[in-house]
Amino acid sequence: MPPASRRARTYDPDRTWAALTAQVGHLQQAVRRLTPAQWDAPSGLPGWDVRLLVVHVVRQVEALRTLLAEEPAPPGTPVTSLDLWALSTADIADRLDAATREQAAHTADPVAALDAEAALLPAQRAEALRADRLTARPFSGMRAADFTVTRLVELVVHSDDLSRATGLDVPLDRQALAAATRLLADALAAKAPGNSVEVRVPPYAAVQCVAGPRHTRGTPPNVVETDPRTWIRLATGRVSWSAALDTAAIAASGERADLGPYLPVMG
Repeated sequence: MPPASRRARTYDPDRTWAALTAQVGHLQQAVRRLTPAQWDAPSGLPGWDVRLLVVHVVRQVEALRTLLAEEPAPPGTPVTSLDLWALSTADIADRLDAATREQAAHTADPVAALDAEAALLPAQRAEALRADRLTARPFSGMRAADFTVTRLVELVVHSDDLSRATGLDVPLDRQALAAATRLLADALAAKAPGNSVEVRVPPYAAVQCVAGPRHTRGTPPNVVETDPRTWIRLATGRVSWSAALDTAAIAASGERADLGPYLPVMG
């Protein structure tokens, strides 16, 4: 099991909800512009075309409604942190792939399906932002408010996937991008605990990680800096550490400033 988080970062509920609805809206606008050729194009994810990617996006929005409709986990259930969620998603990747393919086979119009889920979002707000309600699955004991934050990560990641696959410029809501950047940075710090490397993703995140000599003051001896989009692509395996270095998308200094062994942090 991945190491537990050393952090307990909080996310403002109102900002989280505003970011969620904004990013869903950006995706709705984007998928309406897809041409037949773009729907059939490779998504950049193994074995998926753009249609499968969009159906998966629908599932990410739908997941909130589905979980809130179920009985919550009983009191005393261990709580799954946001860090652990990010580090555990690879464990259910095969299930997600199979479920996405099954849903795609029964989805005649992914655009209409996304619009329908978006229309149902407002009614979910109060329950979705509860910190005292624990979901029963797929990560037992996750706070509903935290699960809602995970939707921001999924939507930001897949909005970027859609942009790269189709050439469309799918906007990323600033708050959604900030939350995704911070969550994935915290997950790295949980996966590679330590204080020898400082990872900076301005303007949203800065964390210390990797075991070794502790930095105390002044300029850290090992620093990695990149922009939010590159960080999200690195953290989710969309781009490799070596490829990002080759294109100068990362600035890395210091003998320990190699995050390659710890990436991706989310499958």
